[in-house]
Amino acid sequence: MRITGFAIVLLAALTSYRQFYLGAATTRANIVELKKNALILPAPKDRRLRPLIVILADNGGTETTDFVIPYGVLMESGAADVVTVSTEPGTVELTPALRIRADMTIRQFDESTAVGADILIVPAMVRAENPVLLDWVRFQSEKGATVVSICEGARIIAHAGLLEGKAATTHWSGLQEMAAAFSGTTWVYNQRVVIDGQVMTTTGISASLPASLVLVEAIAGRHTADLTARRLGLSTWHIDHDTSAFSLTAERIFLAFGNWLAVWRHEAVEMPVDRGFDEISAAIMADAWSRTFRSEALATNVNGVVRSRHGLLMETETDSAPGRFVLPVYTGTPAHALDAVIEAIAGRYGAPTADFVALQFEYPRR
Repeated sequence: MRITGFAIVLLAALTSYRQFYLGAATTRANIVELKKNALILPAPKDRRLRPLIVILADNGGTETTDFVIPYGVLMESGAADVVTVSTEPGTVELTPALRIRADMTIRQFDESTAVGADILIVPAMVRAENPVLLDWVRFQSEKGATVVSICEGARIIAHAGLLEGKAATTHWSGLQEMAAAFSGTTWVYNQRVVIDGQVMTTTGISASLPASLVLVEAIAGRHTADLTARRLGLSTWHIDHDTSAFSLTAERIFLAFGNWLAVWRHEAVEMPVDRGFDEISAAIMADAWSRTFRSEALATNVNGVVRSRHGLLMETETDSAPGRFVLPVYTGTPAHALDAVIEAIAGRYGAPTADFVALQFEYPRR
């Protein structure tokens, strides 16, 4: 298991401590409910026929589904030109699982596209205060990009100064802390997507799919968004949410510590991927299995690298180790992948661990 697993659990415990003991001192005047509003996009720059969307990654750690789901949804829609961009050359470590290679670096993008992106998507990243990252996000905003943060990508755009005087949201576990750190922002609960001018923010990991459809609708209209949703397995999609349904209890903290400390029960979970695999479902599967604190998901392919259905280049393990638990190939729709993997985790590790994974995804169990 990666040492980052322990750090995440410890951070969760400390976050709970801060919220309990410092909650009274944290003003709730800037944590509110907000009415739904619409994203209105400027015309694409440089006489483009459709917008150019950059999905940003920091090589040192970028959240798996925050990055992959918007990529998969937007590529599936066909509504925009999508490019993945990393802060440095080489492998991008996705957390808590998988490795990918971006299309280009931020330097290469700047050299090839002087006018900048039309839309910039910022996932949660490990180095949320990386100066290179913050400078480039700020730079793209100044060039007129609409900036979209997924989950705790809000930390990055807040540190870049893009949320001052605006309404925003983030993962349920970070709302109180962000309200204290960035008091000039109105923090919103009970809404998966919050739009304020040319900035859009979302709640936890599970919001990335509906948020991506909000983008598709803003770019190409409701009909295209609905068609895309149905191809992904969604009959409806909405931004309604109940933030109060998510909380980190003492029992959940002890469960996470117990799973992490019981090293004799830890295992690597193999996820075979072949050329043309569904990147959305694969990301959900790998992310969820790697949040149990008992397992780590590893993508496997004999070639060591493989391209997804929409062209994302993933680095993989080449060998399958004897005795490892191998995930069956998922054949359902991306929209139902999270339900399927949570059910599988419950069957292998028990319902409390499955519930803890759903909590991290900010996903209400059905």
